[in-house]
Amino acid sequence: MRDPLSKKVKTIEPSGIRKFFDIVSEMKDAISLGVGEPDFDTPWFIREEGIYSLERGRTFYTSNAGLKELKEEITYYLKRRFDLSYHAEEVMVTVGGSEAIDAAFRAMLDPGDEVLIPQPCYVSYEPCVVLADGVPVIIELKEENEFKLKKQQILDAITDRTKILVLPFPNNPTGAVMTREDLQEIVDVIIEHDLYVLSDEIYAELTYGGDHVSIASFPGMRERTIVINGFSKAYAMTGWRLGYACGPKVILDQMLKIHQFAIMCAPTTSQYAAVEALRRGDEAVQKMRLSYDQRRNFVLRMFRDMGLQCFEPYGAFYIFPCIKEFGMTSDEFATRFLEEEKVAVVPGTAFGSSGEGFLRISYAYSIEDLKEALGRLQAFIGRLRAE
Repeated sequence: MRDPLSKKVKTIEPSGIRKFFDIVSEMKDAISLGVGEPDFDTPWFIREEGIYSLERGRTFYTSNAGLKELKEEITYYLKRRFDLSYHAEEVMVTVGGSEAIDAAFRAMLDPGDEVLIPQPCYVSYEPCVVLADGVPVIIELKEENEFKLKKQQILDAITDRTKILVLPFPNNPTGAVMTREDLQEIVDVIIEHDLYVLSDEIYAELTYGGDHVSIASFPGMRERTIVINGFSKAYAMTGWRLGYACGPKVILDQMLKIHQFAIMCAPTTSQYAAVEALRRGDEAVQKMRLSYDQRRNFVLRMFRDMGLQCFEPYGAFYIFPCIKEFGMTSDEFATRFLEEEKVAVVPGTAFGSSGEGFLRISYAYSIEDLKEALGRLQAFIGRLRAE
């Protein structure tokens, strides 16, 4: 028989995150600190609106781009929170932010176009570029720069085939953020070299050192930026599978064609619930953000007490400690830690080769779970240092 598989698809490695959770799900008394998911229930008033939409029989398809009511609420929200001005026709509602990322690359890339991807970063960017026949060009973010993207790094990576820069901030897995000053440094380079930006802002509400700043708010950047956001992280709505993309209509129109044929529309129940999330959710988001910040400070104190090197993250709900002192790869460390202490963390290499020597630990868990898991980590590294 002929090979039924695409050569392109076979070159893509499966997600490095899942391996440990397949194991931990069957391990008694194991604790997972790796899932990028809020431990809060979706706020009741949001769930209630979803239930109400079902009771009223709102089980039909919406328009491909999403409910007009939801798109309008998204534009009000972005203006209120991040000073971004969009019209409803410049918004497309998607099945999570991940679909928006995929559709953007497929709509914008021709074979051989290069995409600059700062790593460590979310696992989907590189395979989505490959599936769109683009060429991923990796920029290695440095711990000494707090994993921020620097102007010279972009200049060093640009070629005459470079078309898109991925801007993955606030960052998963490092927790790094880009301030207004950091972004201003790279805006001129982007405009001068006529690049487009895919700005993944799914963690925009989860910043702890000041409000998030979107690169699309800078003069000259709105027309060359696709902003990706969604409801999973800020509103604890991961299973509702709802995201959105905002950007120039000329790009959104082509993304919508892909969405039409692959998806049809995002879940109707989720869209009605999201309208309520945007209208009434600011206080709930603030409470969850405060809780994450308390957990962040707790984890940082624990790391300092155990002498584990780690820069301070200011966004998302991850921390990225360095484990180079132990002379093991990230995968070896995470595997031994899971086997010996029954705690799952994610090797930094799951987010790119520049993550070697680091671990991603999520603090989207209760203080009790964090205390128990980090107590086991302290015992584990105590044994390693004694070896």
